[in-house]
Amino acid sequence: MLRISLFFIATLAMTPMFAKSKAKAPAVAEVERWGCYEVALVADVPSGQNPFDVQLTATFCSSADTMTVAGFYDGGEAWKVRFMPSAEGDWTYSTSSEIVALDGQCGTFRCIAPSANNHGPVMVDSTGLHFCYADGTRYWPIGTTSYDWMHASSDPSVSVADAGLTMQQQTLKSLAESGFTKIRSLLLPQNFNPKYPEPDEYPFERKADGTWDWTRLNPRYFDHVEACTRALADIGIEQDLILFHPYDGGRWGFSAMPIEAGRLLCRYVGARMSSQRNVWWSLANEYDLVKEQPAEAWDAWTDAIIAADPYRHLVSIHSYTAQYYSYWDERYTHCSIQDQAPVEDFGRAAIVRNIYRKPVVFDEVLYEGDLDVRWGNLSGQEELFRMYQALIAGTYCTHSECYLLGDVDGQGFRYNFLAVGGKWQGTMWARTKFLKQLLDDLPQPMYLVDSSWDPHTSAAGPGYYMVYLGKEVADQWRFDLPTRNGRNPAYPKIAEGERFQVEIIDTWNMTITPCPTIFEAVAQDNYRTIDRQNRAVRLPQQPYLMLRIKKI
Repeated sequence: MLRISLFFIATLAMTPMFAKSKAKAPAVAEVERWGCYEVALVADVPSGQNPFDVQLTATFCSSADTMTVAGFYDGGEAWKVRFMPSAEGDWTYSTSSEIVALDGQCGTFRCIAPSANNHGPVMVDSTGLHFCYADGTRYWPIGTTSYDWMHASSDPSVSVADAGLTMQQQTLKSLAESGFTKIRSLLLPQNFNPKYPEPDEYPFERKADGTWDWTRLNPRYFDHVEACTRALADIGIEQDLILFHPYDGGRWGFSAMPIEAGRLLCRYVGARMSSQRNVWWSLANEYDLVKEQPAEAWDAWTDAIIAADPYRHLVSIHSYTAQYYSYWDERYTHCSIQDQAPVEDFGRAAIVRNIYRKPVVFDEVLYEGDLDVRWGNLSGQEELFRMYQALIAGTYCTHSECYLLGDVDGQGFRYNFLAVGGKWQGTMWARTKFLKQLLDDLPQPMYLVDSSWDPHTSAAGPGYYMVYLGKEVADQWRFDLPTRNGRNPAYPKIAEGERFQVEIIDTWNMTITPCPTIFEAVAQDNYRTIDRQNRAVRLPQQPYLMLRIKKI
């Protein structure tokens, strides 16, 4: 006889099962807005049927919304449907499936207000050029990368974690100590070193002959990915999940999977994980190096992950160096670009934004580290410089570091954060909290107000300017701003007689020093405004300075 069990899991608001109080349990289960409500079912898999072919959905209804979401097979006799409610109030649900025991199961729950650190999923804001959370709170993508951190060996003998921590726990500890708000991670394991241990689990089941069964997935593999993603949400970090990549090297053959297997993977991951609010979808890292796949695979898999995600999380795709993709395709919410050239000097990044008219994230601009390769030996100062070059142009930049650690167990393998996570070894990461605070203080995101003529000066709201001096070392900065405050958005021009205060921000040493002079605006010509007395700001003759200028 088929057995049925229904229960809920509210990922952010659970009532202890064995509370000492004698108070009665609430009659209606509660889950916070943008939390995860889970319906769990137990039913035998019909004889001879592939459970990953079974159709299971649930329709959730409230007075504000109705949404149908796909369920999934979770191994054994377990089936689940997960839902992220977007509106507070009472909800009902009803399941539908060709398996009798999974069909017509009904229930109710109540969506309550979100907790303080729950702002909902990240989306593109109303300008179409930046990001915000679902509740309207500004989101700044201060990103880093650790490709295989979720799949790093759990063997403590091959670890650079503190005593008592697994590699995953050490990575989370490192991230929590930083100001990063996003991490790029691989869904499928990476073969970055042939001596590195095999992963604990694999995404697909094996056949009797040892080859992969591309029609059957391993739910336990995805349990772990989900647990890592939830742990990131707990510390306020978005999971930019890379679905496919070329770094298999023939070890497992995942990069050569059939297109239909990729569709199955997208459908399954979407059903399992789209209810987690901190997920982004990156179709691939360096998609054009996945030589085993035809061009049509990327369209098929893009369509599959979008169809499997009823919440429309952010979606992009990443290519090899300077191989720009068709990001104006409406399926892609933002640009995820590998190219260091736009952030190596002033004004270049703004050109990319002006072409695509979407949020631009330079997700790979070379890395801080000591590798003997051209892409992995930036200094911390250079990495930070590139991040500010992106920001001043109204775009964003992603970091990572790859300082090699010592040989492990004489096996010839050396760790670095980019590959497997662990402890920070570099210097740039320690500046990210200061950077985030500077961004949080902005009334609006930055953009170059006169980019063709002045690539140093951005506006961040009416009467609010940021001037980045970068590597320039000078003893003074003459007060001199563009009169026109941009076209889109168009803030008021500087008027004669307006007064301004200037602060000197040392982005590397993380200090803010007020300038005692109050500057009074007067037109120099139709385009530039200077101080009435032609005064200047005294500078400490150091690189990596930024000036914050506010109208009084």
